[in-house]
Amino acid sequence: MFIYNVTVNIDDEVHQQWVKWMKEKHIPDVMKTGCFIDSQMVKVLYVEDHGHTFSTQYKFLEMADIEKYQKEFAPALQAEHKEMFGEKYTAFRTVLEIL
Repeated sequence: MFIYNVTVNIDDEVHQQWVKWMKEKHIPDVMKTGCFIDSQMVKVLYVEDHGHTFSTQYKFLEMADIEKYQKEFAPALQAEHKEMFGEKYTAFRTVLEIL
């Protein structure tokens, strides 16, 4: 099993709006792709960066699932995120294997 991890640092002034949008819109849209079997969002504590840092983790079974997601769905979903929050965030993505 694997995890697609998206870590986002979001500006203080929009972080509450961002969390609400993630829970009500973005995460459900990602899950509707059928590429993932579970998800969770956690707040990263004790970060020295400005703003608020969150990790959203999506579990998937096979590498083909993340490849399909990245090819067919990620560009539009990431564009929507950028349209909503512009330059008020930074993000990085990693793929992890559960041992």
